[in-house]
Amino acid sequence: MKLITRLYNYHLQRILFTFLNPNKYFETILNTHLCFKQAKQGMAVSSSPPPPPPPPPSFRRLQRDSLQVLFFLLITSSVFFFLYSFSSIKLDIHHPEGPIHPPKPILPLQQPQQAVHNHPFISQESLNLQVAVVLPEKEVIATGNGDSQTPLPTEKRNHDSVGSRNDDAFHDRTLFTEEYTRMKKSMKIYAYPHGKNETFANVLLPVDSEPGGNYASESYFKKALFKSHFLTNDPSEADLFYLPFSIASLRHDKRVGVGGIQTYVKNYVRGISQSYPFWNRTGGADHFYVACHSVGRTAMDKAVQVKLNAIQVVCSSSYFLPGYVSHKDASIPQIWPRKGPRPTRPPSHRQNLAFYAGAMNSRVRESLVKTWRNDSEISVHRARLKTPYSESLLRSKFCIHAKGFEVNTARIGDALYYGCVPVVLADHYDLPYADILNWESFSVVLSASDIPIMKRVLLEMVRSGEYLRLQENVVRVQKHFQWHSVPVNYDAFYMVMYELWLRRSHVKISI
Repeated sequence: MKLITRLYNYHLQRILFTFLNPNKYFETILNTHLCFKQAKQGMAVSSSPPPPPPPPPSFRRLQRDSLQVLFFLLITSSVFFFLYSFSSIKLDIHHPEGPIHPPKPILPLQQPQQAVHNHPFISQESLNLQVAVVLPEKEVIATGNGDSQTPLPTEKRNHDSVGSRNDDAFHDRTLFTEEYTRMKKSMKIYAYPHGKNETFANVLLPVDSEPGGNYASESYFKKALFKSHFLTNDPSEADLFYLPFSIASLRHDKRVGVGGIQTYVKNYVRGISQSYPFWNRTGGADHFYVACHSVGRTAMDKAVQVKLNAIQVVCSSSYFLPGYVSHKDASIPQIWPRKGPRPTRPPSHRQNLAFYAGAMNSRVRESLVKTWRNDSEISVHRARLKTPYSESLLRSKFCIHAKGFEVNTARIGDALYYGCVPVVLADHYDLPYADILNWESFSVVLSASDIPIMKRVLLEMVRSGEYLRLQENVVRVQKHFQWHSVPVNYDAFYMVMYELWLRRSHVKISI
């Protein structure tokens, strides 16, 4: 190694010397040539005049020498890289306590866990845990189109590793139970007061009718909060302050519309900051609003303090796009409201492996349908079905949530309601209740790049019994993804309140 290093440095110096001072390089080559010739012929120093110097080397010869040096540097660099890579791999394989990696930082609101859902570099690691299991070395599973067959890895999964085999749906059930009890007893929220006779009462007050549609979560929360014991008329005891405007209502209000939402929000925040002292004392850090429509992602562009400081409780919770700050903001599930008891169907009666149906409004969906449209076990459709949607969910083991215009849709809520294990294909999606629930215990989170091998992953989960564990936890978490006219303990309303509880300020400022 020392010899290679010396040769490497020597030739590197020659190249630098050549390009920085070519004239000196020619002179050095000439002198070196003379010295070697004299030494070879055994010439002694005499009074006779020295022979005339040979002509300087041609440019073509110098070019050839430089190319030889560059080739030598390339070879030595490749050797160094190979030795370094080999030593790194050897360290990972043979260290007695496993691979050596620096510990990952734990953010303030993040419960200790190994996996971070939907991170672009985590998917392959999770995939290795999910795929590399018990198949014999030469057993293969065909891809969706039947063109090629690829053997699965034979390395068995470590079921005892942290995060890979957590049967509890919570990161820390004990901590959650303790904090949840404290929240129900002591949490207080002050909502800025508005009357029924105000111009925008339809935007600021709860709706009288039962919320419905794809974005009902926003209305359900406001309706439940205004009837709950969390609301206080005394701002001095408030943990948080609620900005009660409804993005969905503003979108449909002809006086505002989509184009006027940003101006409305800016004027509203300016109004409360001039009329009340609460916003100005923290810059809005103890304020929050709730929005489920994707328009809410850009609604704060003219109210920068709201975007940067306030807690944004939104359905479109993508930490890849600007405007959403994970752990400051919170993700609320997009849930289609349903009444009555949940239908049930045991896993043994779910004959279809996986199901998806929806519009083709993203590359992820197009790739999904193109890859698996001819498969006999994965049922994917380019549009909504004419047959009952609920029946397709009930007869499937896995139900696919593929991002559309936004990372969120109601399909995760649909899957959980019908007892189907969600398969999440939405990169950068900060999943709902991520500070509370361990999504690896009741769902399959894959990267969009994993679509071609999705079937292998799902089949192996069924074969190994992992699917049954996931489905059991789906039943356990169903109650957390359902709204009620009158909130029920641990339902969606209380879970969102707990997310706000985690984000409240621990230091109250006296008014």
